[in-house]
Amino acid sequence: MSVVVAGGGSAGHIEPALAVADAIRRLVPGARVTALGTEKGLDTQLIPARGYPLELIPPVPLPRKPTADLFKLPGNVRGAVKRVREVLEAAEADVVVGFGGFVSLPAYLGARGRVPIVVHEANARAGLANKVGARFASAVCVAVPGTGLANEEVVGMPLRRSITTLDRASLRPEARTHFNLPPHGPVLLVFGGSQGARTLNDAVAESLPAFTERGISVLHAYGKNGTPADPRPGYVPVPYIERMDLAYAAADVVLGRSGMTTVAELTAVGLPAVYVPLPHGNGEQALNARPVVEAGGGKLVQDEDMNGDRAIDELMPMLTDPDLALAMGRRARAAGHGEADERIARIVMEVAGR
Repeated sequence: MSVVVAGGGSAGHIEPALAVADAIRRLVPGARVTALGTEKGLDTQLIPARGYPLELIPPVPLPRKPTADLFKLPGNVRGAVKRVREVLEAAEADVVVGFGGFVSLPAYLGARGRVPIVVHEANARAGLANKVGARFASAVCVAVPGTGLANEEVVGMPLRRSITTLDRASLRPEARTHFNLPPHGPVLLVFGGSQGARTLNDAVAESLPAFTERGISVLHAYGKNGTPADPRPGYVPVPYIERMDLAYAAADVVLGRSGMTTVAELTAVGLPAVYVPLPHGNGEQALNARPVVEAGGGKLVQDEDMNGDRAIDELMPMLTDPDLALAMGRRARAAGHGEADERIARIVMEVAGR
């Protein structure tokens, strides 16, 4: 069986794609999985490192508003679709699996009428690429109900086995050593996506003294395009975290965005969080976090309301009360929606006729 996965761009698209790819390999030893991606984003960094061949296609940015880039879209799409068809033919693809984003749109258009398509939508509100792909897909899988896609089947969010099988307690000593964090005491983990999140970075810079003076360490992934706070004892800044399993094991509380991968991983490992939805897009990030927040497993603060004082107000009670953090972590785990990698892999196998 030959499968082509399209989930490039951000880690939020890449990780679900690779989780499903891993599941396909477990279920069908010898299956060939090829990943589509572009030179932008984290594709060339993350995909080959996981052992999958990466085929590059021209990037096709999807303008959210009428701009000059909108007029370039048809030409960009044609070039990318042509390249996708070359990859599908060379790989002798039996099925294409897309996870949204600007890599998926040309993948869907290139496969249409040639190779069966499976769509997975992670967010509570579907994006443009998946809205297009779902119209002619053989199967439409979603993480949560109500995405607006026709014939959706709720399967949950595919996650890496290193996350779904994580034993935070037993891995904690190794994790603290890996990040040069103290073996004891609370740790706040902050991350806002691979490129960074200015709002979160600014909030960390403003609130950091208050946390470290209370003996709270801060592990801060500030992003490739972000800026860390000023150095001080107890503060560990890194541009990007490769081993998120170790980061989750080291942490007690999280401050982050609420992309569905982030929400699903935090509920899977049972970590309480303050979620700060990305203010752009179609509002899906706030919807992603809502079930966890309503269950008492986290808090939601709008981007425009997040600053140093608000970070202290929301996070300090959890970081200074271990019983509260544990209780919220249990509620977060209960609000999760289970594993989905093998469910989607079996759907892919069925669509491919295997």
